[in-house]
Amino acid sequence: MKLADRVSRLQPSITLAITAKANAMKAEGLDVVAFGAGEPDFNTPPHIQEAACEAMRDGMTRYTPAAGTPALRKAVADSYQKLYGLSYGPKNVIISCGGKHALYNIFQVLLNPGDQVLIPAPYWVSYPEMVRLAQGEPVIVPTTEETGFRVTVEQLREHVNDHTKILVLNSPSNPTGAAYHRSDLEAIATFALEKKLLVISDEIYEHIVYDGYQFHCFPTLDKELMDHVIVVSGASKTYAMTGWRIGWSVGPEKIMEMIGRLQSQSTSNPTSFAQAGALAAVEGPQDCIGMMLEAFAARRRYIVDRLQAIDGVECHVPEGAFYVFPRVDAFYRKDGPVHDSLSFCDYLLEKVRVAAVPGIGFGQDANIRLSYATSMEQIEEGLNRIEQAIAELNA
Repeated sequence: MKLADRVSRLQPSITLAITAKANAMKAEGLDVVAFGAGEPDFNTPPHIQEAACEAMRDGMTRYTPAAGTPALRKAVADSYQKLYGLSYGPKNVIISCGGKHALYNIFQVLLNPGDQVLIPAPYWVSYPEMVRLAQGEPVIVPTTEETGFRVTVEQLREHVNDHTKILVLNSPSNPTGAAYHRSDLEAIATFALEKKLLVISDEIYEHIVYDGYQFHCFPTLDKELMDHVIVVSGASKTYAMTGWRIGWSVGPEKIMEMIGRLQSQSTSNPTSFAQAGALAAVEGPQDCIGMMLEAFAARRRYIVDRLQAIDGVECHVPEGAFYVFPRVDAFYRKDGPVHDSLSFCDYLLEKVRVAAVPGIGFGQDANIRLSYATSMEQIEEGLNRIEQAIAELNA
């Protein structure tokens, strides 16, 4: 049987593959330090758990409207008014089965064959694949450590043409943790309006920022942007709810209506009682965010300091999220066991039982990604092992 061309070309998620391999090794009894998973290691806060349990006890175990419960759509819209002064209503919000699902829906609704999408690199692994699945063309715009992994308007101008329809912006970023300053965002906003581009602003890490960094929701930068921006976020990272699969897209009502229609013919609604939990997350106490952020900040400082102390490793200090993206190509040798990010990560896993994610999956082969959404004990042990592996590699 011949498979569809669109799936024949599809690449598996490298982050999920690494996590699955590490979990399989752990199941075999091997002592693996896993830096792969992009999810908080904290349990979901109790008041969110209880809200979901109470909803189930009250019979909220059936279908909801495909686009999400009216209460959760309104709560998300209200949160953008409260946090950012944006006058969205429930019809501007679609609740989906996670932020990944929200992004997939957006590309499916917006792209026609040949439409091009600007994607700054390093990028989250699924952006290009989602674009291809929607028969669009990803156009990769590379950035470097020297620019803080932030794309410039000058770079975007070099890649835009008459087929360009969408710009994807992810701040704070997965995999680098880089976040854009207001002046950068204002310049990009002006450019997007000039070129009549739709901007997909992936803001899933909006609440996970450090050192006084001020997050700016992209549509707040210009009053015209609300008609040209779709914001994607969700409950997963902020409230340690990755497995609950609740994300959302917020944008122009006409586009949201089409996303809702698509969702009605694919997944239907996100899980009913998970939406009740998300409602408690959005409307309830927010002190759980500060508790997790304090732990992430300590881990971030530690992992950056340790990596920067290793001779040959360069490490950008992330402004947000919970990843570091160290540069390790100083250890690549054409005739050695390590010659690219894939072989480097294979070497770490086989030699010292450390699971890291190859940078090639994010469009940057010189680097690897380490998640510090794990305990400080695991981070310390993992870095000890990485130092040992690099020392033996250089011996």
